[in-house]
Amino acid sequence: MSVSPQHRESEGDTEVAAEQRYLTVLYRHLDAERELATRRLHETLSQTGGTPQARTERDVATTTFSDRLAQLNSVEQGLCFGRLDFHDDPAGEETAYIGRLGLFDTEDDYRPLLVDWRAPVARPFYLATAASPDGVRRRRHIRSLSRRVTAVDDEILDLREADQGQDLGLAGEAALLAALERRRTGEMSDIVATIQAEQDGIIRASLPGVLVVQGGPGTGKTAVALHRAAYLLYTHRRQLTTRGVLVVGPNDTFLRYIGQVLPSLGETGVLLATVGELYPGVRANGLELPRPAEVKGRIAMVEVLADAVRDRQRVPEPVVEIEVEREILRLDRKTCTEARTRARRSRRPHNQARRLFVDDVLDALTRQTARRLGEDLLDPRDLDDIRAELAADENVAAALHELWPLIGPERLLGELLSDESLLRTAAGVRFTEPELAGLLRDPRAPFTPADVPLLDELAELLGEDDTESRAEAVRREREERAYAEGVLDVMEQDEEIIDEEVLRVGDVLDAELLAERQQRRSDLTAAQRAARDRTWTFGHVIVDEAQELSEMDWRLLMRRCPSRSMTLVGDVAQTGAEGGASSWAGALGPYVADRWRLRELTVNYRTPAEIMELAGQALAEVDPALDAPTSVRSTGLAPVQRDLAMAALPTVLREVAAAEVGAVGGGTVAVVCPQGMCRELRGTLADATTRSEAGEPNPAVLDVAGVKGLEFDSVVLVAPGEIVDGSPRGWNDLYVALTRATQRLTVLHTGPRPPALSGPGDRPGQDGSAAASR
Repeated sequence: MSVSPQHRESEGDTEVAAEQRYLTVLYRHLDAERELATRRLHETLSQTGGTPQARTERDVATTTFSDRLAQLNSVEQGLCFGRLDFHDDPAGEETAYIGRLGLFDTEDDYRPLLVDWRAPVARPFYLATAASPDGVRRRRHIRSLSRRVTAVDDEILDLREADQGQDLGLAGEAALLAALERRRTGEMSDIVATIQAEQDGIIRASLPGVLVVQGGPGTGKTAVALHRAAYLLYTHRRQLTTRGVLVVGPNDTFLRYIGQVLPSLGETGVLLATVGELYPGVRANGLELPRPAEVKGRIAMVEVLADAVRDRQRVPEPVVEIEVEREILRLDRKTCTEARTRARRSRRPHNQARRLFVDDVLDALTRQTARRLGEDLLDPRDLDDIRAELAADENVAAALHELWPLIGPERLLGELLSDESLLRTAAGVRFTEPELAGLLRDPRAPFTPADVPLLDELAELLGEDDTESRAEAVRREREERAYAEGVLDVMEQDEEIIDEEVLRVGDVLDAELLAERQQRRSDLTAAQRAARDRTWTFGHVIVDEAQELSEMDWRLLMRRCPSRSMTLVGDVAQTGAEGGASSWAGALGPYVADRWRLRELTVNYRTPAEIMELAGQALAEVDPALDAPTSVRSTGLAPVQRDLAMAALPTVLREVAAAEVGAVGGGTVAVVCPQGMCRELRGTLADATTRSEAGEPNPAVLDVAGVKGLEFDSVVLVAPGEIVDGSPRGWNDLYVALTRATQRLTVLHTGPRPPALSGPGDRPGQDGSAAASR
């Protein structure tokens, strides 16, 4: 992939100046392509009318140009970040520039100017080492700000001895460490310029099947997952843009944090969501205590919900009387039981099986009415009229609704969880008394994220009464076919129309095909359509913090991905949810047995060695057999632990938070505390809170669940003892909290120190607070 001579370094040029000149050329081509895409989009949008094929082609062109324009706009920052100089080229050294997307010189036979980082030729940028250079003589990391080159870092790979970054096999150590030392802004940055070999192997792993990525804190699990999404969309574009890619995160804060990563990699069509957002039309923003959430997440809820649906399929005790036109009709238990049995044996969902039940009951009522009027005097047309009148009668409809109601998931779940008798009947002996009491809620309360898998399960059990929609579809199809047949009749009379006004000859096949082309096409992306459609199935699903999913969460996600093409990233040592996974085999066994692959990340890029030493003591409490990931760097700043009385916390916290905000120079600070303290501490810091560059509060006050997957320049951990005591997996939670900081960690103890953190602390002052300094 040669670079033209005018773009190579001239004698006497500095390396930065040479790369600046080439970067200018790349941006010139980027601007030209952006201008061309904009012009073509406007031209396409200005076109109106035309044949069905022309409209279809216009829709496709609009989507294509819109997507390309979004892609070009998203890579403005860090367009080019690397260069590979190869040897073994007979014509001389070959050079390839690596960037966020591919660019070509349209005036020079589409000569490649910039290689997309996902292309096979770019892979040595991430994998080549001095021991295995893969034909690379030199790897150059190019750092830039906006459109200006600020620095270059070279690695010479044809030497027998080369520094590989603390024997961890780090590629581009200087660029990597510069990225790790950069202050945080409240938004996640991509790692496309500094992907390491173990990460690259996971990013480029094959598409099919379930891939589990196990990695400790700071190993880049989230970044790897997002870059894998971008890589899969690049490599399997046609397959995945049709079905879409779903990325599931643990909470809204996390989704905002990662929101710009995929667009910066040139991908804008991925759906980001929490499990609580996967039921269209429901805002599951209610709050719930951990124990009820854990109960709702158990697989036993499948049977509870099935029984709740069956409980709505009733029979009379012993008869139900229905007044129709001053006559009393009677439905007995035997008739309704037989109708219910037949409907259930159809194995259709409740709302669809209802049609069978209603048909049988109406038949029984029709026969009963006919006997009263005299069956011998009635013909089949009379019986049809009687049946139609019964079906339209309000009293009959009310009786049928009472016996087999047409009901939606939201209504059924709301009634089930707010009516103790209904809940007890459906739950049977599956739960304890305290667990049942915890499930009951105010009927006006909003749904919670733990309710969403239950709603999804009920949607499967209930189904939709599609009688009207099916009739509408048949009517629309008939109209479209009639229109198409009319067009073909006209064309048969005047063959010139075929060529000039209506369609090309190749399009004239039959009325069915023409009718299909008349149907309106949506210009929404696959991700946008999927967000509106509960039954949508994705081409690939990526789940971050997957260890937190409950059994019911897994059931929902597997329903969204029947192909089982999934990437699951997490760390069972960080499982905080009571219903979360204790092993990957246990979580995945019911769905894929042992047909899944495990890859591990072992290097910690986030947490300094000093902080990781303290976090490792908490990890030993989780499981002594677990090893903490190896940190790549040290900061020389040991964590500070302070003991203070609870009454002194507001004053000390304000002082410490202000000091940390100043120390990180505009970076991010988080106060991590037990859930019950969040509101109070936010009030304590309200006057001192600013905003990060991403618009998030700084310092942010979050509980452990809220910091899952996030990182901050500085963390102030409050009351770790209460975090440990607050849940059955308190040590897991503490391990998570201790590993969020990239630079500085302060621990404020308001009670006895947890055993793992009971090392020597700073000498407390007379008021019970500590006058500590780093």
